[in-house]
Amino acid sequence: MAKVVLISGSPNPGSRLNGVLKYAEKSLLEEGLELRWIHVRDLPPEDLIYTRFDSPAIAEANRILAEADAVIVSSPIYKASYTGVLKTFLDLIPQKGLENKPVLPIAIGGSPAHLLAIDYAFKPVLSALGARYLSAGIYAVDTQITRSDDLRFTLDEELTERIRKTVREWTGEIRLRTAAAL
Repeated sequence: MAKVVLISGSPNPGSRLNGVLKYAEKSLLEEGLELRWIHVRDLPPEDLIYTRFDSPAIAEANRILAEADAVIVSSPIYKASYTGVLKTFLDLIPQKGLENKPVLPIAIGGSPAHLLAIDYAFKPVLSALGARYLSAGIYAVDTQITRSDDLRFTLDEELTERIRKTVREWTGEIRLRTAAAL
């Protein structure tokens, strides 16, 4: 069974991004994949800010990434880019930490105007980390996700269908890559 790591770059546990990721998680589980999570907001802030490569928490996160067959990297879009907390973590991933791994970027923003952040912010840094099999990604707009007071999320039908379709295609790529590696 292929292993997928979901990296959440949201600093906010109530972010609508969590609704998108939970739906992606459900779709990945339906495809029979094994999942692990890295919530960057839960890593020690001092280790992130002071780039402590030797931090046990950072070393564990990098071990999880190294064992993964594929990676989802996600973030809300702030000021036309991914979050600073995600950037600090990406800086701590080894230079070729995503080499030969299919990578699916997922982003959410306040308007469609930030859609290109996937191409102009995410993809260059993911390529620098060795990712060569970058999916087109999934971009959601805040208005496509309703958040209740108890932090439950409802996604609109167009978004759920797009996530389901993208995950299905991406899973096919994962299966091809893992079969070729055997």
